[in-house]
Amino acid sequence: MPQHSLPLAQIAQILDVPEDSLRKLMATRASEQSDTTLVGLTVAEAARRLGIGRTKMYEYVSSGAIHSVKIGSLRRIPAEAVGEFLARHQATDFDTAA
Repeated sequence: MPQHSLPLAQIAQILDVPEDSLRKLMATRASEQSDTTLVGLTVAEAARRLGIGRTKMYEYVSSGAIHSVKIGSLRRIPAEAVGEFLARHQATDFDTAA
């Protein structure tokens, strides 16, 4: 299973889902055909990892809330930026969303 910058229990708490449900989802997703070795994610891939829409992810990218880089005409989000974003926003965005 891939390494995460936050413990899985903490991620489940941030997302307000049972940890076992998150583990099942991760196992299901791991069997899908996605390349977990990617270091530069598209906006759509990063949004999928966070479980949010592309439009919201573009808002975060535009505001600088999540780090991204431009490679030629392509916009890429470093894979580790997704975990960093969750860690920074665990006490703000996610707590107030309920």
